[in-house]
Amino acid sequence: MPQLAPINWLFLFIMFWLTVLTGAAMLWWSYKVKFYLSNKTKKMAPANISPLKSWRW
Repeated sequence: MPQLAPINWLFLFIMFWLTVLTGAAMLWWSYKVKFYLSNKTKKMAPANISPLKSWRW
């Protein structure tokens, strides 16, 4: 193993786990189930509508 300063090992350790966690979060996000609500016109509407969209700016 190459000899690195301890701060470099800490940086590599943090970067490695950030990469792993980012990949895991992207996989989790891609497999998330999207829930839909059906309305009277039989069109599907997403159930997780942001409250900011209905806010009167």
